[in-house]
Amino acid sequence: MSELMLGQHQLGTSTITSRSSLTSPTADTLKAALYLVSATVNASTTAYSATNEVSGTGYTAGGVTVTNANTPANSNTSPTAGVAYWTPSASLTYTTVTLSTAFDTVLFYNSTQSNKAISVHTFGSQTITAGTFTLTMPTNSTSAALLRISTT
Repeated sequence: MSELMLGQHQLGTSTITSRSSLTSPTADTLKAALYLVSATVNASTTAYSATNEVSGTGYTAGGVTVTNANTPANSNTSPTAGVAYWTPSASLTYTTVTLSTAFDTVLFYNSTQSNKAISVHTFGSQTITAGTFTLTMPTNSTSAALLRISTT
């Protein structure tokens, strides 16, 4: 979370011109990796690691690329109150996978910025056999977005 406050991650499609090239900046690539129930992936996780990441038929180490088309927004309800928020613009879909060992965590990370962690989210323990696993993203709003920072 502190890296968000430091401007380490470009959420959305806009580009920061001070990144790597002043004349042709590029947007960050965000990814989402799944982790086993036994993994220790939490708020202190600072970067993607393959340790305790799921493995199985059809799953690629490092996870899937996140559709990053929603621009971060701010409710600006007053000078002292508001909510900054962002949600990926599409659900995360892992297609034709067999993940027979239980998993319950997804790590969002920035593969453009040395695989730095953005956020960790847990859900109920899952397994899947020759199917599609989808994590449906919430509405990009002040009350439901995946990432929300309140200034109240």
